Amino acid sequence: MRTYADIQGNVLRGYASHLHAAYLLVSVGDDAEQARVLLARLVDEDQIATEQDWGEPPATRLNVALTYPGLQRLGVDLTPFAQYEDFREGMYERARAHLGDLGDNDPREWDEPLRTGVDLIFTVYGLTPEQRTSAAEQLETKLHGAGMRIVHRQGADMLEDGREHFGFADGFSQPALEGKSEDRRARRGEGVQRRRLWLTGKPWRNVELGEFVLGHRDEDGVVPGGREPLLANGTFMVWRKLQQHVDAFQNWTRRHAGEDEYAQRALQAKILGRWHNGESLIRQPESPPSGARSHDHQINDFTYADDPDGIRCPLGAHVRRSNPRDALGFRTERTRRNRLIRRGMPYVDPDETRGLIFVCFNASIARQFEQIQGNWLMGGDTFGLGAQRDFLTAGADPGQPVRMTIQGDRSHPPSFLTRDEAFVTVRGGYYLFVPGLTALRTIAGR
Repeated sequence: MRTYADIQGNVLRGYASHLHAAYLLVSVGDDAEQARVLLARLVDEDQIATEQDWGEPPATRLNVALTYPGLQRLGVDLTPFAQYEDFREGMYERARAHLGDLGDNDPREWDEPLRTGVDLIFTVYGLTPEQRTSAAEQLETKLHGAGMRIVHRQGADMLEDGREHFGFADGFSQPALEGKSEDRRARRGEGVQRRRLWLTGKPWRNVELGEFVLGHRDEDGVVPGGREPLLANGTFMVWRKLQQHVDAFQNWTRRHAGEDEYAQRALQAKILGRWHNGESLIRQPESPPSGARSHDHQINDFTYADDPDGIRCPLGAHVRRSNPRDALGFRTERTRRNRLIRRGMPYVDPDETRGLIFVCFNASIARQFEQIQGNWLMGGDTFGLGAQRDFLTAGADPGQPVRMTIQGDRSHPPSFLTRDEAFVTVRGGYYLFVPGLTALRTIAGR
């Protein structure tokens, strides 16, 4: 319980009831002392939500994360962060080389407020849109009073049935965590496959907490962050705004699959690797079962071991690339260090553009997020796909069409997909540190 009370909320357990969020991207301003005083007040007044037992959900919740420049401006001793080059350099500097953000996704094309200049991101969650908005406005008043400047405001709201704008169920596949709850057992497909199944009879075990929270043992038996008090119970957050071009996705699908609705949905499922209700192509390669399945505890009970050639689920499908499970051999041993906790939420901006605010937590940005985004999604070598980038999310790059192969079998010849337009465009993002409550008091000078 003591650990949970020191870890900020929404990391280990998602805010299932809080379906509306406001992200306030903030600059400290000229008076760092005022900013520290405000942070201290928010902590002292228990305004920052933690992972301790919640009971009845309150109307709103608040969490905070800091960029490396933000820690600098607050006068924090940065020695503990010397080992985290990814965090120190930030997303903007690393996007081309480490994330494969090229063409339309080039960081030089990002929205101006989402490149650099942000010191903190405050996230306000509400049970209703009105509660979210009211709490965000009250926080803005406090921030202005402390001399801090709002660089960007971003709203986000969950869609019906947990879908995202392309129509796919989202957010239900998360790693099962060791120590998250005493009665929480790893559901099949959500943890790490046991190498010696015969010893326990249980095929899966939970992922070690240190893969996501510093100061706890990770999958290699190492404690990331060591004994540094400032890092204890903290985590690194990736915040990324992804615009979804829904019309382009639907129109491209219609041109290639025809007017038959099932054919369109089947083609989109091949690109993603799951049907729209979340069912895997491994479990249901021909058609999804009727009825909503996104909350079915068995929905992640699959591996790729019996589909090595991508006949049921294409080798280049988005979810297969982002979480290869046992597809790289040695059960899940080769992928157990590359998991993410995702807490994203769809958005619709005032100009009607829409997309996803991608948020994830990990103990190592380079080993986890950048490995998945840069090497697995934007690089095909790991899967024998050469230069093929992720067909769903790769940016449009002039002169370099995005390609995907849908493997065939004796009954179905292979298909070779090509597109020039973008389905998803990166609008900007940041790497941040989410401190534990004890560390946040230190940052605030308490």
